Amino acid sequence: RIMRPDDANVAGNVHGGTILKMIEEAGAIISTRHCNSQAGEPCVAALARVERTDFLSPVCIGEVANVSAEITYTSRHSVEVQVNVMSENILTGAKKVTNKATLWYVPLSLKNVNKVLEVPPIQYTRKEQEDEGKKRYEEQKLDRLETKQRNGDVIFPIINPEPHTVGYSQSSLIHLVGPSDCTLLGFVHGGVTMKLMDEVAGIVAARHCKTNIVTASVDAINFHEKIKKGSVITISGRMTFTSNKSMEIEVFVDADPFVDETRERYRAVSAFFTYVSLSKEGKPLPVPQLLTETEDEKRRFEEGKGRYLQTKAKRQVQLQQAAQ
Repeated sequence: RIMRPDDANVAGNVHGGTILKMIEEAGAIISTRHCNSQAGEPCVAALARVERTDFLSPVCIGEVANVSAEITYTSRHSVEVQVNVMSENILTGAKKVTNKATLWYVPLSLKNVNKVLEVPPIQYTRKEQEDEGKKRYEEQKLDRLETKQRNGDVIFPIINPEPHTVGYSQSSLIHLVGPSDCTLLGFVHGGVTMKLMDEVAGIVAARHCKTNIVTASVDAINFHEKIKKGSVITISGRMTFTSNKSMEIEVFVDADPFVDETRERYRAVSAFFTYVSLSKEGKPLPVPQLLTETEDEKRRFEEGKGRYLQTKAKRQVQLQQAAQ
């Protein structure tokens, strides 16, 4: 679809959350189609996880975004979907790949939303494809478990924080989940949640830099539990790490199921977003150093630094392999 002004920031760059929402919609369509391709209970595919996603180049107002999706692996109860986004300048005809993403879905029965159904298997062109897919499946399963175990943090407001501290830029957004946010099962679309998360992360980055900012990448987004229609969700973001030209922001979503008064508030989604600061000409700008004050902030900074260096090393290996 064509990108419009309400899809973009003040500089004309399309919000990362808008792209993430389109990616999730494509994944939901193809995985739901596949899971209903054989006789059995009707179901809807629910997003469980999004692997690391890099924003290779910005998409601008007036360009057309083409989103394509392909199922690359199926386990007994999950579907792996690879999604590519290509932007097209319809005036010049120029095209470029802007995003590549891997998503995992699980099929939920329309009759019983707590029942996960079996997934029809796909045919692989070679045995190595199935083996590689199984390895990716086991890795994401382990990472989801580890992420859920460390999800106890809460962000509290800080009175009169100093500039460039964690408390200075941290932000929260409260949203009432309505029917337009939800799937046929009455739970929030993963794309809606990701768009709100990117909005909060963008506010944190902009507060820290006071410049135009764009989403550079998103680490794995883990959907720990479903969010029901009528819930009030709080999307919270805080700066965890800064390098010379990038910022890592932790974002998590907590749900208050007011419709179901027997259940307490719970952590539903968590992820790390990376942003870069840009000049008016679209050139990268230096990022102000994050000032850490507490032991927890210093620990999170070192953890973020480890993720940054790991990603940097992987990128260098990929460049070397491409050059060969």
